[in-house]
Amino acid sequence: MKISAPTALEPDSVQLDRAANDASDHQCPGKSAGRPRAADKQARLDSLLQTAACLFLEKGYSKVSLEMIAREAHVAVRTIYVKFGGKAGLLNAVIAEGRARFFAGMSSMDTDTRPMEEVLADFGLRFLGLVSAPAFVKLHRMVIAEAHTTPELAITFNQAGPQQTREQLSRFFARPEIKAQLRTQVPHEALAVHLINCLLGDQLSRVLFAADTPPTAEENQRRVAQGLDLFLNGVRGPARD
Repeated sequence: MKISAPTALEPDSVQLDRAANDASDHQCPGKSAGRPRAADKQARLDSLLQTAACLFLEKGYSKVSLEMIAREAHVAVRTIYVKFGGKAGLLNAVIAEGRARFFAGMSSMDTDTRPMEEVLADFGLRFLGLVSAPAFVKLHRMVIAEAHTTPELAITFNQAGPQQTREQLSRFFARPEIKAQLRTQVPHEALAVHLINCLLGDQLSRVLFAADTPPTAEENQRRVAQGLDLFLNGVRGPARD
């Protein structure tokens, strides 16, 4: 099965990745003080999310206050509370925005009519692009380092990231025409977890211990092909006449 990388995985296509580059230079972009009042609301929201992402990745979640974010982004603290409910809600929005950008351009897995193998290959490349992005690696390390002392960080990360991925895949495997192609005794929730494991392999070890060099597109394509082959050979149902 030939796997082609989706065009949505350009280096600058993800909010978190842009923020990681900014953080490495210790420059967090805030809204210009001279910005016109009539500026586009979405642009201001993007600026706030990028500023928050930059500060979280540069300083760590527990060391960043809403006052610090508000000052850098040139917004009122009350605005952050109204829009996001607090710091955890703001982080949730940052992660969700980054995740959405990686999957932008991909048809919804709830309704995509392509063959199962093509849909999973498309998903796999985008998923590996996301989890191997430098910003995601920094985020993952931050969550592991601070989860014990800041439980809301781990909860928010799981809800905005891994949980969304598992639910996305579970819905796909629960579709009647997809379910009919797979072993009937395996719950679709277990299929989602198994696919993720086949794609990731020892990704956690690489996140924690390997050098900060993301895999190339060709390396991700090979990993997806190998992971899907392992997954499909284990879960595909018996051939029907």
